[in-house]
Amino acid sequence: MLFLATAINYMDRQVLSLTWKDFIAPEFGWNDTDYGLITGCFSIVYAIAMLVVGKFIDKVGARRGYLWAIGLWSAGACLHAFCGIATYGLLGGEWLTGFEGARQNLSALQTVADGVWTVSTVSVWLFLAARCVLAIGESGNFPAAIKITAEYFPKKDRGFATSVFNSGAQIGALLAPFVIPLLARCWGWEMSFLLVGAVGFIWMGVWVYVYDAPQKSKRVNAVELAYIEQDAATDASMAEGAEEAKPAKGIGIWKCLTYRQTWAVVAGRFLPDGVWWFFLFWAPAYVHDVYGYSSDSTTGMLLIFTLYLISMLSIIGGYLPTWFVGRKGMNPYAGRMRAMLIYAFFPLIGLVAQPLGSWSYWFPIVIIGIIGAAHQSWSANVYSVVGDMFPKSAVATVTGIGGMSGGIGCLLFNMCSGMLFTYSKETQMEFLGFRGIEAGYMIVFMVASLGYLLSWVIIKLLVPRYQLIKE
Repeated sequence: MLFLATAINYMDRQVLSLTWKDFIAPEFGWNDTDYGLITGCFSIVYAIAMLVVGKFIDKVGARRGYLWAIGLWSAGACLHAFCGIATYGLLGGEWLTGFEGARQNLSALQTVADGVWTVSTVSVWLFLAARCVLAIGESGNFPAAIKITAEYFPKKDRGFATSVFNSGAQIGALLAPFVIPLLARCWGWEMSFLLVGAVGFIWMGVWVYVYDAPQKSKRVNAVELAYIEQDAATDASMAEGAEEAKPAKGIGIWKCLTYRQTWAVVAGRFLPDGVWWFFLFWAPAYVHDVYGYSSDSTTGMLLIFTLYLISMLSIIGGYLPTWFVGRKGMNPYAGRMRAMLIYAFFPLIGLVAQPLGSWSYWFPIVIIGIIGAAHQSWSANVYSVVGDMFPKSAVATVTGIGGMSGGIGCLLFNMCSGMLFTYSKETQMEFLGFRGIEAGYMIVFMVASLGYLLSWVIIKLLVPRYQLIKE
């Protein structure tokens, strides 16, 4: 269920990135800066919401919290479909016109003086509103999923379990390039938002039936429960001498911010999440702008599919900390940090993505896929660090704080990238032998390649060794 929810999450998130360049931008007159603003605002709302939603999920529980999250983001996904009609209505047209009617009328408005500016501005603000609803709902996915992973798996297994459900991100991204552009081409971009968004409501019906906490679940027997709770004795001995725990109250946000472990999670999310979301939001535009293939072309779909297919290697990578802990006898944090150092070296190949791309577009696609696999393996273990060091009553809260950090990184990465691409196109900027938009992408690849090693060093400086947080 966590895997399916994450796949749905990323499908909903991908609809805009796969339709804006070829379907939405021509209708509304958007440029790269407009799209960068929309994705950047999505990121910051997502970030702020994670801080609050994580605490909310800790309070109401994972079962109810997850239902609220996916219900809200599915509604937000569907709202995107009506932005064209609302734009036309706000500009003086008929509100009851259909999707096709709105498209035709908006095209006519763009032939009027200043029409493109007006249509563009109104539509951007409407999409921003829909993205905000989507962002608030989607911000609950990982706090809830990580909390459930902490409830259902001992620490040694959490990295692998997280990598399994986290692979739903790649599955969603794998399906998206084949499903979404075809829906947009056959029935209009609006239906791609509606149909993909509606899947979340189906998931909610199943979730109510199948999920319960392990201590209450009829599907968990005594032996399984003992395996799940095998860390209790170790944690109790590490916390010996601490004040009596108060799990009902948990740990507040401000208290969490006083721990180095929290800031290690913040460091592990800030730059890496910006890199991942950049590739998630801009990969179809990269294929279009640099190589000339639209998202609904056969080559364009195959390129994006290949990218995310390669990123599925993260499932194998996610097992590495379990191997270090089980075979090498390392504590969970030490095993996780060693694995994350290995993951951090793989993105360095991004430094040659653009140069090799002059020979074939397959080189940068394969390289981006490898970076994606390294990122997903990395993020699965950053998430698991929370469960390793914090009590279960604070897991979603700290995950939310880390998510806020990642969202701020995404905001900066996406907005700066959008402005950089617009500037590089208009000025035909040169950088390391590349000109125009390719120069802009070369700069972004350099930042993306170095971000993981820098983050690892900061984490290691903040938390050099395993230390359990005491309530």
